[in-house]
Amino acid sequence: MRTPLLSIIIPTRDRPRLLPRAVKSALEQTVEDVEVIVVDDASLQPLNLPSHPRVRLIRLSKPRSGAGARNVGTDAALGRWVTYLDDDDRLLPHMAAVSLEALAQEALPAPVAVLSGIEVVSAQGEITGILLPPPKRPRGAHFSLEELEPGCSYNTKQTLIVEREVIHQIGGWDEMFRSRVHSELFLRLNPVCSLLGLPLVTYQLFDHESSRVSRHPTLRQESFQRLVHKHESLFKAHPKMFAEFVYEHARKSYELGQRRAALSSLCWAIQLDPLHTLPRITSSFQRRLHRYTLWPLAEPLRSD
Repeated sequence: MRTPLLSIIIPTRDRPRLLPRAVKSALEQTVEDVEVIVVDDASLQPLNLPSHPRVRLIRLSKPRSGAGARNVGTDAALGRWVTYLDDDDRLLPHMAAVSLEALAQEALPAPVAVLSGIEVVSAQGEITGILLPPPKRPRGAHFSLEELEPGCSYNTKQTLIVEREVIHQIGGWDEMFRSRVHSELFLRLNPVCSLLGLPLVTYQLFDHESSRVSRHPTLRQESFQRLVHKHESLFKAHPKMFAEFVYEHARKSYELGQRRAALSSLCWAIQLDPLHTLPRITSSFQRRLHRYTLWPLAEPLRSD
C-alpha cells in the first residue's frame, strides 16, 4: 500500500467481541488512502485479527493505558492525518471523506483540525442522542472553555482528525491521565491549532454495560482533580465555563452513584459562578439529592 493519507488508530484492551465492529468501520471508509493501526494495550488474551493489507496490529507487552496506546499508534502512523477510534464505537463510512474535504477548503489559521457529529446509540441499537461540535474555534482559543453555541456540544472530541505532527508538537497524549484524556489533550491542542466543526454525524458512540475507564469511580475523580490542577490558571481565566465544567462533573458523578463527590462538586460550581450554576440545577437533580439527604446541605447556597 502507498503512503496513506489518514491513519485510524484504535487503542484496545480485553474487548475481543467489540473490536471487530470498530475495525470493520475503519476499513469501510470511502477514502481508500487509509491505514488502520490497532494497538493492543497488553490484553490478557492476545488479539487474533484477520489479516488485511491496510491493518497493522501492535501488541504491547505491558499496559500503557489508553493515552499510552494512542501515543504508540501516533508514533507508528504513516499518514499525514490521524484520528482515534475507541474500540467500542464505530465510524460511519463518510467520516474520513467529508472531514478531509472540509480541511482542504478551510481558511482558518493553520494548522487546522476537524471535528464532526456523534450519534449516541443504545444497547438496543436505538439512536438516543445527537451531538454536534461548535462550528469554529480559531487557533489561540480554548476548546470547552469558550461560550458554547446553542445546539452544540463539546462532547464530540472523539471525532478529531488532526495532523500527526501537531500531536507530536504538543507532546502527545498525557499518560498520567486514565480518564479525561480527550479533555486534557484539547486544552493543549486548541491554543496552537484551529478547530473546525462540521454539522454532520460521522461517528457512532455505543452505550453498553461493559466496563469503561470513564465510569471507574476512583479514576474518574482522580483524573478530574488532576485535570483542574494541571490547567488551573486556564480554568480560572474562564470562570463561567469552569463552573459549567464542575457542574457537569457533579451531575455525572451523581448518575454514577458518587453522591458525596457530586455534592462537593456542586457546591464548588455554585461558589465559582452562582448566577450561572443555580439555574442549571434541574428540579429532578434537586429531588434526587434531597432523597439521599445531600441537597439540604447545599440549600443555604441557593438563591430565590
